[in-house]
Amino acid sequence: MATELEELIGFLSAPSPPVKKIAVDIVRDYTGSEDGLESLGKYSNVVLPSLSRLLGEKKVVSEPAAQALVNLSQKPELAGKMVEMHMVRTSMETLYKQDCEIRSLLIMLLVNLTQLDAGIDSLLQSADEKMHGLYVMKLVRSFCSSSCEGKVDPFEHVASVLVNISKKEDGRKLLLDQKRCLLKQIVRNDSKSLLRKRGVAGTIRNCCFEAENQLQNLLLISEFLWPALLLPVAGNKVYSEEDTRKMPLELASALSIEREPVTDPEIRVQAVEAIYLLILQEAGRRAFWSVNGPRILQVGYADEDDPKAMEAYERAGSLLIQESGLDEELTETSS
Repeated sequence: MATELEELIGFLSAPSPPVKKIAVDIVRDYTGSEDGLESLGKYSNVVLPSLSRLLGEKKVVSEPAAQALVNLSQKPELAGKMVEMHMVRTSMETLYKQDCEIRSLLIMLLVNLTQLDAGIDSLLQSADEKMHGLYVMKLVRSFCSSSCEGKVDPFEHVASVLVNISKKEDGRKLLLDQKRCLLKQIVRNDSKSLLRKRGVAGTIRNCCFEAENQLQNLLLISEFLWPALLLPVAGNKVYSEEDTRKMPLELASALSIEREPVTDPEIRVQAVEAIYLLILQEAGRRAFWSVNGPRILQVGYADEDDPKAMEAYERAGSLLIQESGLDEELTETSS
């Protein structure tokens, strides 16, 4: 005899829209507690496909279905089952339907699914040579064109998806592919959204782990890369003409005037860590010196008060000192 929960899950496929609506709302509410997630997880082979089929329906049904899937996908074992049943493909196909009203939730679902290597592979379309990278290209294009300050930003959470896929070598290689220019688009994203800023900084930092083999591709976008990395760590000072005349115009212009400081230490840490990965390479150090990067780190370090960020500055500064005999202001300031 079917349990009450089994009967409830069965109603997700009811032909009556009102019954289906009531059932999906109750299932969504179940996923709001640990006990509910555990109970539904026992019927994952039924409940996950049933919820997935509801994503294409009207918002009154698709929204609670998507909310339930987002909650369920926080459990790695359930996220893994979703990947196996092609939930990444279903999410992407639904996301780009013209009448889709649950884009933000679908992207949050992708964030959870790309916590897994299998989810990243699915989003990269690694198994399909002809389609490889198409999903990511779509997401990057939407991310870079949809920033609406003060309005609902359905693609904001793509920032977290990009961080996830760039943790894996195949994802970094795709973003650094010069034919696609994806990292260049991401780096140029200018938004006041903290989530977006953190995502851009984290993605750049992850991609810099490829500096040993792909430094040239990274430096090809240096016009945008150095400002993205150096402005967050430049401190609050208005720079002198003596400092700025050694910098490219885009850096010199920004640092010659008062500017809004980057108050989030996580972004500063990510930026300095990315710089460190770049200057580990000789050509990276030369490029860094060419934009007067060491001076910016010196000034920024003097204004820094976050312990983790200070440690990142000191690590980069020590490397520069060892390699070139840079003035030891960075280490002296910390003593």
